Amino acid sequence: MFAHRLRPEHVDAVRNLFAPRKPRHPLLRIAVGLVGLALLAVLVVIGLFVGVAMLAGGLLLRLLRTRGQPIARPARDSRAVEAEYRLVGKTALPSGR
Repeated sequence: MFAHRLRPEHVDAVRNLFAPRKPRHPLLRIAVGLVGLALLAVLVVIGLFVGVAMLAGGLLLRLLRTRGQPIARPARDSRAVEAEYRLVGKTALPSGR
């Protein structure tokens, strides 16, 4: 009985049940293609607006969090090295040959 359930013709029938089929009529085939392209365009536009809304929301939250806080001045870096420099002309540089 178990082998009866797994016969190849039954597997193919179930697989073909969910397989997308193209219509045979040329105009209907073009119409289905255009509907697919329109659906793709709508999804891209919706995704674009959702992305822009997320970026704008993040920027707005960042602005609201920093509102009212004093702007910190950069502290002097203790690792900086004080030195004197002099400008060397091009003629004093050794040639790369």
